[in-house]
Amino acid sequence: MAGTGADLITPLISSQPSDQPELILTVDDRPGFESFSDHCSSNGTKSDHTQPESDNPFEFLGSAGFSVPGTPTVDPFRNNTPKIDGFYEWFKILVCVPIAAIRLVLFGLCLLVGYLATKFALQGWKDKQNPMPKWRCRVMWVTRICSRCILFSFGYHWIKRRGRPASRETAPIVVSNHVSYVEPIFFFYELFPTIVASESHDSLPFVGTIIRAMQVIYVNRFSQSSRKQAVNEIKKKASCERYPRVLLFPEGTTTNGRVIISFQLGAFIPGYPIQPVVVRYPHIHFDQSWGHISLGRLMFRMFTQFHNFMEVEYLPVISPLENKKENAVHFAKRTSHAIATALNVVQTSHSYGDLMLLTRASQSKQEKPSSYMVEMARVESSFHLSTLEAVDFLDTFLSMNPDPSGCVKIHDFFRVLRLKPCYLSEKIFGFIDVDKSGRVTFKQFLFGSAHVMKQPLFRQACELAFAECDSDGDLYISEQELGDSIRPVIPDLNEDEIQEMFNLFDTDKDGRVSKDDFSNCLRRHPLLIALFSPSLLHNA
Repeated sequence: MAGTGADLITPLISSQPSDQPELILTVDDRPGFESFSDHCSSNGTKSDHTQPESDNPFEFLGSAGFSVPGTPTVDPFRNNTPKIDGFYEWFKILVCVPIAAIRLVLFGLCLLVGYLATKFALQGWKDKQNPMPKWRCRVMWVTRICSRCILFSFGYHWIKRRGRPASRETAPIVVSNHVSYVEPIFFFYELFPTIVASESHDSLPFVGTIIRAMQVIYVNRFSQSSRKQAVNEIKKKASCERYPRVLLFPEGTTTNGRVIISFQLGAFIPGYPIQPVVVRYPHIHFDQSWGHISLGRLMFRMFTQFHNFMEVEYLPVISPLENKKENAVHFAKRTSHAIATALNVVQTSHSYGDLMLLTRASQSKQEKPSSYMVEMARVESSFHLSTLEAVDFLDTFLSMNPDPSGCVKIHDFFRVLRLKPCYLSEKIFGFIDVDKSGRVTFKQFLFGSAHVMKQPLFRQACELAFAECDSDGDLYISEQELGDSIRPVIPDLNEDEIQEMFNLFDTDKDGRVSKDDFSNCLRRHPLLIALFSPSLLHNA
């Protein structure tokens, strides 16, 4: 402690002259910017052979390694009765087959009448940027009654309600959990709202015409401009009392109702009061959720039930906090917590992206497709990685022939990335093999690849690597130049192996590697940036 006191009173800058060489710092005026050469020098990685070599092949980018969270055991998209099991279910189906035929006829008749009424209501209406005229809304009551009859044909003879819908002035936006295609039909009858839906719904037979009458707000979930435009439309229609209330399913897809997955923010950015609604489907023998199950099978099971139970509960209105500026993320969390509490279920970081990964894994006949879900909402927030990029990484991983447990071995990893067994290749594999089991899961592969891409120096390293490979300065990399660049790290490469690596980088297949080809390849296979680390460090 005495030493500590002496340190505190010692001047930070000595007034005595010093014989030490001066340190000159070059400061870039861009906040948070660090050049590649600055980073290499500050970490002592430039030709310092006295330091032990790191097992991290991406340390030159500033990487300090990464961790992979445990895989959740819950599957939010799993329908728990995908097959018909038990004597009672088979007996019930046999008994209900004649009833199902009558229900099918009723369904088709109601759909046809509702479609014709909607066509009449829309006939000659050109000013669709303004609210629907009242007389057209009255015609739409025919379609609304038909929608209730459709629910009756599906076996929802009565629907239990709790609470009441708030007035449109009190809560112009309504959000609900999403379990089946039944909820949009119910809310169409109950509230006749404006809904937010995927652009793909517009092309659905009959249904596309009906939802257009609801002055639907279309959105392409993969287009930032489309999402921004949808939010502006939500603001516009929520702020004008002449429009009906706006209905959104913020989960963005259907689940099995046993969890609440992450919410999209479109309903919460406008900052208007929101009424959450909870939908439940109590059951014993037949799970009515539209999870990972075909629409045809689900409809058949609904038609062959004596009765399907459905409960709708309107929760108290949730308003943005007035005493402090509440951002959309916090507003969404409060709303999702209210819905999860009412349902007595857990919340997870899964999203629609996980459903895309699950579907892709199922299409490739993987034995455990649910093991390929990674809780995409967490991945997006941690690594700023889009769903489409994650699907691309999954395609690469699936080409490595994972075993029945969903793991890839080192030789398949090398085969797809065109690597040969060598010290650096093994270090690259060991980097993502965080548990050192000799195999990697998709989650490890994705997190490792995304971690490398997230490094601030990754983009600059790609540009410098291209410049180093382009030895003649013609802005293209030839097969010979690529081979000369990677031979120092992967020795004994023959001409065929160099050609395979060149074909991997030649993304547009025009026989030469441009800067865009080079960057696109490294974004798709970011782990390959380690191949150029020696030349980058040498010239840093």
